[in-house]
Amino acid sequence: MLSSLDAHPVMRLPPETVVLDLTQVPLPVPPTPWSIGRYDELRPGMYQTELFAGGRCLHVGLDLGGPVGTPVHAPLAGRILHRGYNAADGDYGHVLVTEHDLPDGRVLFILFGHLSAASVAQWQPADAVARGAVLGWLGDAHENGGWPPHVHVQLAWERPETHDMPGTVHPHEREAALGRYPDPCELLGRLY
Repeated sequence: MLSSLDAHPVMRLPPETVVLDLTQVPLPVPPTPWSIGRYDELRPGMYQTELFAGGRCLHVGLDLGGPVGTPVHAPLAGRILHRGYNAADGDYGHVLVTEHDLPDGRVLFILFGHLSAASVAQWQPADAVARGAVLGWLGDAHENGGWPPHVHVQLAWERPETHDMPGTVHPHEREAALGRYPDPCELLGRLY
């Protein structure tokens, strides 16, 4: 159903974009800032901060990497649901959550994490968002939770109460998590 929607690209990725294999230890160093981090991927060596204590290492979003300041676009028309800042080391940093009414009557929620501070400053909850509008820009490590510049794109069927969703879950929660957080490539197309 999501694949039938005319989604705008979240980021314009150039041909040199690489698909990362973040299941490896040690983690690979990409040859370019343009990268894709996969959905439904076990990343055992990646999440080392206290936030992930206890083994949360199954990634339930899609990571799109690029240079600091790269525009992040809304894939569908909708509205801003939440905006905020997750300050913990290794967390999202600046975040926007949008909501989108689908033709079948359901509502889809999308979290965009690791953005710049200016990204969230320009929006208020309930602001309308046009398909393809610039939601914000990739943030630098000092404002995005300490990560290389990228956007974490996570879809959800359940309405989040705040500007937060678990971007990683315990592997034993996989089946339930994939039901709540569908593959972003179902909406955005096969990026890898």
